[in-house]
Parts: sequence; C-alpha cells; structure tokens
Amino acid sequence: MANQQREAITESLLVRPRLDDNGFRNEDGGESGGGGGGAGGGGAVLNVASSNVTTVLVLSVFVNACMAFGFGNAVGYSSPTQTGIMEDLGLSVAEFSLFGSLLTLGAMLGAIMSGKITDLLGRKGSMWILNVFYIGGWLAIAFTEVPWLLDLGRFALGFRNGITGYLMPIYTAEIAPKNLRGRISTLGTLMVCWGLSFMYVVGPFVNWRTLALIATVPGLLQLPLLFFIPESPRWLAKVGREKDLEAALQSLRGDKVDISEEAAEIKDYTESLQNASKGSILDVFQKKYTRPLLIFGGLLILQSLGGIAAISYYSGAIFISAGISSQVGLVTLAVVQTLLGLVGIILVDKVGRRPILLVCSAGLCLGSFLTGLSFLFKDFNWWDKGSPIFALIGLLLFMASYTLVAGMTWLLISEVFPVNVKGSAGSICNLVSNTCNWIVAYFFNFLLEWSSAGIFFIFSGFSGASFLLGAAMVPETKGRSLEQIQAAMFGHSVE
Repeated sequence: MANQQREAITESLLVRPRLDDNGFRNEDGGESGGGGGGAGGGGAVLNVASSNVTTVLVLSVFVNACMAFGFGNAVGYSSPTQTGIMEDLGLSVAEFSLFGSLLTLGAMLGAIMSGKITDLLGRKGSMWILNVFYIGGWLAIAFTEVPWLLDLGRFALGFRNGITGYLMPIYTAEIAPKNLRGRISTLGTLMVCWGLSFMYVVGPFVNWRTLALIATVPGLLQLPLLFFIPESPRWLAKVGREKDLEAALQSLRGDKVDISEEAAEIKDYTESLQNASKGSILDVFQKKYTRPLLIFGGLLILQSLGGIAAISYYSGAIFISAGISSQVGLVTLAVVQTLLGLVGIILVDKVGRRPILLVCSAGLCLGSFLTGLSFLFKDFNWWDKGSPIFALIGLLLFMASYTLVAGMTWLLISEVFPVNVKGSAGSICNLVSNTCNWIVAYFFNFLLEWSSAGIFFIFSGFSGASFLLGAAMVPETKGRSLEQIQAAMFGHSVE
C-alpha cells in the first residue's frame, strides 16, 4: 500500500507540462497555484483534512507568536527609554547610539549563522537556545550598573533577533496545513508589530529597568510550551528520522487524520533533494536557485533601503518633527497596524501572497512620498495646517503596509526554497536585509539634516523599485504544499 502511494505521488510530481505567467508549471486541468488537479488533472491530491486546527498546532503557533512579540519588543525598546538610560547610567549621546546600533550588529551576526544553526539543531532545538539569549539579554539590561553589560544584553537580543527573523517563517511554513500557512505566517508579522507598539505605548509610563523585565514575559511563556510542541516534520525528514516525522505530523494534523500521503510526499521529495545535492552550503549558488535568490534578496534590499529601520526606530521623533504628538501618533499607528494585519490574515490564503505584496509595496511608496511632501510643505511654509496631516497619513500608510510586506516576503522565501538550501538561502537573505537596515538606521539622522523631505522621496523611490521587481518576478504560491511549489519551480522529481 505504501509503495502504491509513493508511486502515485511520484507520477504526480513528474507531470509538469508548462509554466504559468508567474514561473510555475500548471498541471493539466488544474488551476495555477491551486494545489491539485481535478479529474485527469495529474496534480497531487493529499488525503489530509488540511483545515484541521489541532491543540498542538495552536500551541506551536502561540510559541511562534511569543517569539515574534519578543522580536518587536527588542526593536522598540530604545525609543521610549533613551532619556532614562542616559540619565541613570550617565551615557553620552554617542554611547547611547552605540547601545541602539548593537541590536542591528548582533542581528547581522545572527543572520550569518541562522541557517546553519537551525539546520544543525533543528527548529525546536534552536528555540531553546534563543530563549537563553532572549531572557539573558533582558536580565542583563534590567540589572546593569555599567554600560558594557547594557551593551552586552542589547547585542545578545540582536543575535537572537537575527536568527529568529529567519526561524519564525520557516517553522510556521513547515508545520502549517497549506490552506492555513499564509494566515499563520501573517499572524507572526502582526505580533512583531504588536511587540513594537507595546514598547512605544507602555515605555513612557514605566522605568526602563521595569520595561526590560516586562519584556522577558514572552520568553518565559515559551519555556514550558516548548515541551509540548513538535519539531518540524520537514527537518525530521531531512535528518532521516522518519518515525519522528510521522509522529510530529500526526500530532499537528490530528489523530483521526490520514497523514500517510503527506508524510510519503515529504519523505520522497526530501530524498530526491538529497540525492541531487552534495549537501554543501554552496548548493544555493546552483543556477536553478540563483534566480529566486536574486529576486527575494533584491526585494529585501529594496524594502530595507525603503527606510523601514529608520522609520521604526525614530517614528516618535519623526511624528514630533512633523508637528504631531508622538503619543497620539504611536497609538494611532498601533491601531492601524493591527487592523491591517487582521485584514491580511483573512485575505492571504484567499487572494494570495502576490496581490498583497504588490498592493502593500505601492503603499510603502505612497506613504514615503506623502511624508516627504509634508516636510517639503513645512520647510517652505506652503501649507502649515496640511503638513502634519500628510505626515500622519504617510507614516500610518507606510508602517501599516510594511506590516504585510515583510510577512509576505519571508513567507515566500520559506515556501520557495527547498529544505536542502533553505538554510543557506535564508542566511544570505537575512544578512543582506539586516546589513541594509543597519546602513539606513546609521545614516538616517545625517540624511534628515541634509534634507528632511529628500530622504523620504529617496525611500519612496526604493519602495517603488520593490513594487516593480515584485510585479515582474514574484510568483504566486497559495494553495499548494511546499513540495508542490518547489517541484514546480525547480523541476525536482522523485526517483
């Protein structure tokens, strides 16, 4: 019976007559991106109740949400605590700037190692290690009496964020049913924004040490739950633990669900990849992987050069510069991000990743342009009453759009690259993104002094370029299993 199932899956993966407009091969009679053909379609149809939401799946998603919330906490911490930390520890502006930048520098180191660590230790094993860095980093900040320990804690949080930024979308993509994968991944992005907004809203009302202790809560919540969530089935297949793979998949799909075909597809596809691969980090530079690596690496570079790091770190100061109360602006921003994030969760598995990516990329472009106009009006005293309105609308549009843009990009990366090169591809994409974020954050204040309007017009130009790249090159992936997506894109087959 098992051999018949494997033969059927093999035949379905080998049928790929033609490419659709987005770079995928359509099965005869099936819909592009539909995840299976009808009668005579030749598409692999998995006998799995993929919409089942089990307790184990919910716990796994919750753990991922805690990681995402903690990610946002680390990013947002420096903005409301600058005055308190500088006064209590006697830091100069330069010393506090070093403290702020260490998060990005740590993230760059984590990004380099993210793929290797998660491949070596597994997705779940990496979560245990990252929790040590997360909780330890916050405790170092909360109880420090000397600047070097403050900086060490910040660097530890950055290292953790560098790996977490890769691990979150990978883990959710590898455990989620195909019809829920987009929603679950988008929830992670929304939780990052909530973590960021939490720091902005609560930070001004509590001591910086207390805020650091509060930030340990997401990590503490994860610790007991890690005992109850499974390892990624696809990572288990990669390391040859077939019985553990089936047990993990069964717990995620439910005891009454027949997971035999899904498990067989994962095993056979992983075996075909390992047979075709040397297992080297250089495999990702094979010709067939170069195009998607350039596309998604390019998207992340353009999105980063579009100013997200600068606007996230300095949004409160930007609101004040534009003549808006920072508290009003930040609270409004949190509300708008939440609403758009919820809309994204509802739509991502219905309308697809590509439309949301394009619409929100256009939102980034327009948001930066409106913010630039507001500063232009203010500099020339053209419309004093309208300038703050343009700034508020522009910043809200930009940050709300980025809530979904970042999530869609990393969701696509986690879906498109197969498990044999996912670690290398993720590390490269993560590194270029964090490097560009650091460059933008470091030079932003200098560029703002050069031209407050000009820098936002530059951001708008990069965001516009990311829209054009996405429109020309990014494929649609909704409704397909990871194996179907990757087989269609790279032509892997099961021997």
